[in-house]
Amino acid sequence: NICEEAGVSNGSFYHHFKTKDDLLSYYIEDQPSMDSALLEPPKNTEEAKEAIVGVYLNYVKYCEELGVDFIAGYYTPRNQALNPTIRTERPYPIVTVQNYLEKAVEANAIRLNLSIPEIVTDIRMLVIGNVFEWAMTNGKADFEGNIKRSISHYLDGIFQ
Repeated sequence: NICEEAGVSNGSFYHHFKTKDDLLSYYIEDQPSMDSALLEPPKNTEEAKEAIVGVYLNYVKYCEELGVDFIAGYYTPRNQALNPTIRTERPYPIVTVQNYLEKAVEANAIRLNLSIPEIVTDIRMLVIGNVFEWAMTNGKADFEGNIKRSISHYLDGIFQ
């Protein structure tokens, strides 16, 4: 159906994308991102928390632009593009937050009681849960408020 709608052959599609999920990943990851280099090291943990939440609020906005149906079709256990054990390249929000945390620790602006890979994994799982809730309620859940609250509370627990 995708090939027919786009007016391309199946072979042409599979030349660029291995699966339909790869095509969906292209759109998810083509989102407007915040360059982690633009995120200055924070002066304190509160500033760090606001910046990290801001990265994911940017992601929420993009998900809302793509729409509940698109996101619900993307966030499925069948989508192996989401599988962190298979996928070696990390998507924008994760890389941005990872780089930002590294800069903040290096600048002695924050101290953490978990490793940075553990933190970005935990946040990824929080975001997936919030995306799922938003999709399950057909967009009626307070996606932005839930992301802000859950990530903020999590960060309160890991910043020393």
